[in-house]
Order: sequence, then structure tokens, then C-alpha cells
Amino acid sequence: MNERTHWDKIAPSYNDEIFDVFESDKDGKLVQNMDHFIQASNTAIDFGCGTGKALHLLSPRFKNVLAVDISGECLVAAKARGFDNVTYKRADLSSKSVRLPQSDFVFCCNVIMLPEIARNESMFSNIQKALKPGGIAMIVVPSTDSMLYAAWRMIDWYRKEKVDVNDIPASELAYFSGSKRDILQGIIRIDGVPTKHYSGPELQVLMERAGLSLLKLEQLNYNWDSEFAEPPAWMKAPYPWDWLVVCRR
Repeated sequence: MNERTHWDKIAPSYNDEIFDVFESDKDGKLVQNMDHFIQASNTAIDFGCGTGKALHLLSPRFKNVLAVDISGECLVAAKARGFDNVTYKRADLSSKSVRLPQSDFVFCCNVIMLPEIARNESMFSNIQKALKPGGIAMIVVPSTDSMLYAAWRMIDWYRKEKVDVNDIPASELAYFSGSKRDILQGIIRIDGVPTKHYSGPELQVLMERAGLSLLKLEQLNYNWDSEFAEPPAWMKAPYPWDWLVVCRR
């Protein structure tokens, strides 16, 4: 898949099609962690900014923000948000040749989730290179554990309605329709698109490999309507989640 073409095509309907982590963050952990780890920081990079949904958090907290994305159309939408202290750059963030200025802080939300494992590892490495020594990165990535748990809750829901597990429609299990090799690598299909998901221990290994010190790994919880169109009232905690990774160069 050509990433630039794909995101240029989605850009006009981005806000409707792409899950909004910032609005769905059930416990407000993004803001809590951002304020906890930012100390008199001057510069930040929105690493894979999309249409600029994070800029309302970054712009007031930093003197200067660089918003970077592979899609020129997404950058046009981000610029339209009108933040005076934000500059914009188009770049393939998975390229080993990408060059970004070193900053105090990098924010990256659900960007490092390509089905090509090597390109994801390049992005972790590029985040490390884009940080000043001692700089902080906050990274959000999809959780393999959460997807397996949500699938179990779906099966449990069917059982409560007296439907045998063997009678569950195959479409309900389409997330896991890839090969065994894909699933074992955390590549799960979201709306038919192969999407990399991560386990907690895997992220610990990847941070070390990228030269980043892991400071915090926690769940960024969402309500059940992030997984199901009409979740039943009895479906409560534990909730589905993405991983929130905080690390330091």
C-alpha cells in the first residue's frame, strides 16, 4: 500500500473515519502524563500529526511545535486549525533517511502500526534520533492484549445470548483473518486493513532496542463503544485500551 496516497485519500473524511484517541481517553491520561513529564520544555514534534488532532494539546504547552506527516492533504487540514506556533513538514517517518530537528518532546499517537515490522522499528529509531538527550517521548500504539480480550468479551456476549461459539458469524472474527504468522506478530485487521498491535513485553524490548529508556507503560482506556456499536449495559470494566508508552532518550 502506498501510505502517502492512502492518507491523502482519507484526509477529507479523516475526522469521521479515524478513531479519536483524544476524545475517547476515558481517564484523561494523555493530558495527565503530558503535564507530569513536561518541565519547562520549549520544542515538540507531533510525529505523524494527521489532521492535527493533538495540536490543541501541544500548542499551548510548547514554544514551538513541528507537525510532521506523510500526507500533504492531512497537513493542509492541520494548518487550517490556525496555531501560530506550529510549523509543518511532509515526510515519510518510516524512512531511515528522514531528518528531523532534535526536540524536548515527541508525541506519536497510533502511527507506528504498519504491517511491515521493519518500518515500525525505523519509526521508533527516528523518534529516538529526534529527541535531545534527556528528551521525553509519549507514544500511543494499539494493544494485542486488548484485541484478544475484546474478542473474548464478544464471545462471552454471544454465550449469554445462548449462541454457541461455533455458530458465531465469521464476520465477527474478521480481525483475526490473517495468517498465523501475522497474528503471532500482532498484525490484526481493522476494517480489513492489516494493523500492527503490540504486547507489553514486546514494547519493553523495542524501547531498549531503539535506545529509549522506558519510564511508564500503562493502559489508555476507552469505553466499550470503541469496540462495539451497541455494547450491552452489563459490559463494564476492565475496558479496552491502547498502550501509552512514556520513554526518555
